[in-house]
Amino acid sequence: MVKIGVLGLQGAVREHIWAIEASGAEGTVIKRPEELSEVDGLIIPGGESTTIRRLIDKYGFMEELKKFAADGKPMFGTCAGLILLANDLVGYDAPHIGVMDVKVERNSFGRQRESFEADINIADVADNFSAVFIRAPHIVEAGENVEVLAKHNDRIVAARDGQFLGCSFHPELTDDYRLMNYFVKMVEETKSKNFA
Repeated sequence: MVKIGVLGLQGAVREHIWAIEASGAEGTVIKRPEELSEVDGLIIPGGESTTIRRLIDKYGFMEELKKFAADGKPMFGTCAGLILLANDLVGYDAPHIGVMDVKVERNSFGRQRESFEADINIADVADNFSAVFIRAPHIVEAGENVEVLAKHNDRIVAARDGQFLGCSFHPELTDDYRLMNYFVKMVEETKSKNFA
């Protein structure tokens, strides 16, 4: 069984753990940088990206997060997590972790009161996934090796770049675990390759 960590600095951490466990993997909350070495994959949950970044810096996570990515381990960013993974941000000089070859715009679907749900098709995952958008970003541009998995109103809202998966919405806020199943499979495939 693979072990997947959820960065426990801010956001819907417990809901992600439930989704991981419902998908047949072991879930654990990551509170300290050294705990990253104990997991096979990592989820960076939604929340407020600038707050999460401040906490990443405060608790010394950045170097270990970049090492985690460099080691080839899968990472999944949901909502604010997508912003943190992106290597280019609209209106910002520098990215945060900057490992996924996408350009992302923050709050592009409006503020909190403009939150909504929409049924979307996610390639290789689901043809009727109910996605919850809360102050959601979207992917403005995707690099040539990035696989676009889903769009909503012609905006890219889910994509995969090798070991990195990102989405604009909050899959953990529904009982539909198909996107989490997809990530768990990514982690399982990566782990089995590393042991082959």
